[in-house]
Amino acid sequence: MGPPLLTALVFTPTLGAVFLGFLPNEARVVQRAALVFSLVPLLLSLAVLALFDPARGDFQMMERHAWLPEFGVQYLLGVDGVSLFLVLLTTLLTVLVVLAAFGDVHKHVREYMILMLVLETGMIGTLLALDLILFYVFWEVMLVPMYLLIGVWGGPRRIYAAIKFALYTMFGSLLMLVAILYLAVLHGRATGAISFDLLQLYGLSIAPSTQLWLFAAFALAFAIKVPMFPLHTWLPDAHVEAPTGGSVILAGVLLKMGTYGFLRFAWPLFPTAATIAAPYIMAIAVVGIIYGALVALVQPDLKKLVAYSSVSHLGFVMLGLAAMNVEGVSGAVFQMLNHGLSTGALFLAVGAIYERRHTRQISDFGGLWKIVPVYSVFFLIAMLSSAGLPGLNGFVGEFLCLLGAFGRDPRFAAPAVLGVILGALYLTWMYQRVIFGPVTHEENRTLSDLSPREIAVFAPILALVFFMGIYPKPLLSRMEPSVAAIVAHVEKHRKSPGPPSDEPVTEVKASTRRPERPL
Repeated sequence: MGPPLLTALVFTPTLGAVFLGFLPNEARVVQRAALVFSLVPLLLSLAVLALFDPARGDFQMMERHAWLPEFGVQYLLGVDGVSLFLVLLTTLLTVLVVLAAFGDVHKHVREYMILMLVLETGMIGTLLALDLILFYVFWEVMLVPMYLLIGVWGGPRRIYAAIKFALYTMFGSLLMLVAILYLAVLHGRATGAISFDLLQLYGLSIAPSTQLWLFAAFALAFAIKVPMFPLHTWLPDAHVEAPTGGSVILAGVLLKMGTYGFLRFAWPLFPTAATIAAPYIMAIAVVGIIYGALVALVQPDLKKLVAYSSVSHLGFVMLGLAAMNVEGVSGAVFQMLNHGLSTGALFLAVGAIYERRHTRQISDFGGLWKIVPVYSVFFLIAMLSSAGLPGLNGFVGEFLCLLGAFGRDPRFAAPAVLGVILGALYLTWMYQRVIFGPVTHEENRTLSDLSPREIAVFAPILALVFFMGIYPKPLLSRMEPSVAAIVAHVEKHRKSPGPPSDEPVTEVKASTRRPERPL
């Protein structure tokens, strides 16, 4: 067994948070220390990438230790082609958010940095946990720091937004916890031993009627986190009131926990129920794509526009996931990364201009191209990436999601194309009103362009935007073995749907053979 690389990756940010608590409460000292402790997980995630075998579709670098053996709970971590790049996205965005906070967090700097590092532990742990109780612990760990980041450093309605975010998330999480416990009991009935080991639960045969109830509990928790229409109402409030760093992490990583949850847990654990639900999920995804785009089109506030664009873009992710074929699911995973980069860049751009003008109203801008040209170029690339311009990363993900959806059911894919058109419309119209035209407000004439620190924040994101758009193969080739294994598992283990009452709830048995991959 090699060094516990994944454990180090998960808990280094928490060690950094503890270290910050002992430092003098001086902003510059705390900021630099936080940046160092955010860089360490990024380096560790790059080491994981270097050691990862792209030809394998199973979990790699697994770490397994007894935690609460009398209850069947283990400390179990592993990484595959699905979680690998989401972890890299998390560690990269955390570094950039910490660096961006040097200029836009002016109160309680130490507390802000501590919460950001603890949040990073929760996010990475959620992506790597393969024991359902361990997963649930990390899932809940993410809630508290984000709640505080919104509630303390947010805008005028921050308390309302923070409480709404917490209530929505906790409601879905509690139902998921009940389903997790019931799954472990089912495993105990079938084998004589309660287990929360995801790899063992993948081999459990569950009656379709039972699957539907368990799938519903998991799916509700994940749909709230995505968020899917009509469970999205907490998102615009949270985004608008959150500080810039909170919005970047919320859009870039936390929303992906919902889509990741569908792929890692809901699909392979309940393949029959997932097959039954797939057409309904595709229909809701299409509604979300069009609804989010239409509402974004009429927003007067820059941040709220970008927030509603997330509802639309994540609809493409859910559409690709529900297609349940390699093209669609690969496109969905790729689009998760794309959305994290492009929307993260858009929120950083909105935050940069807000720090200068203290307004986010589109009508308060105009004519910025000559005044802040570097900012305008970076903003342009982020906008075109989000719009899915060919040659940039957004195009690859949306294309694969639509390709997979067409392969599954063209009736859902065809109207989803309208979302691409509407996305280009609201983004280019927003950019035109903010950047081009005459300068109608004298305050805009004295705006300063991006500083070297701000350029250092934007540059890695925009470099990846071009790289992933022009040469996506290195990412897709590492994702596809894991994606293909998940798709094959769902296809192989799903039963004929039939009426949900055809099999009794109590008919649960353990598979007599191991699944074709340790998912």
